[in-house]
Amino acid sequence: MLLEIRGHNLPGRTWHLDDAPCHNVHVGIQRGKDPVDLVRGDSDGAVWQTEIEVGEIESGLDYRGAAVQGRRGARFVYLTWGDVDGDGTFTMFRRAKLMLDDLASLLTPGGDEHVIATVDLTDECGGPRCARLAPPALALRKT
Repeated sequence: MLLEIRGHNLPGRTWHLDDAPCHNVHVGIQRGKDPVDLVRGDSDGAVWQTEIEVGEIESGLDYRGAAVQGRRGARFVYLTWGDVDGDGTFTMFRRAKLMLDDLASLLTPGGDEHVIATVDLTDECGGPRCARLAPPALALRKT
């Protein structure tokens, strides 16, 4: 399966985390422990793509791939928010989880589906969206 995450409504480059302002906010997809394909927080939109292998297990579907996180039965993909300093160092401050079992109704094991997840990247308080992604901030469809 090809998972394509399309982010829109980014929150901007500046955000105040408690009393510590972040002046160069970026978001990326997390592969292993590292954020990749970083996009500035004031961009018009963002697109990430990742290949995910979908397989059957006794309790349903399981997922594998470079961006897949979590244990069997609770796998997900992270969108990772961070502040990038002048040296290019990314300091993570928030993450959002796209739960892969939320895609199950769109998938067939071993299939070559293309699933598009459209995500509103700004939360109800005007900050970077975090925690588990769910409607109405998340819309899923198969092409």
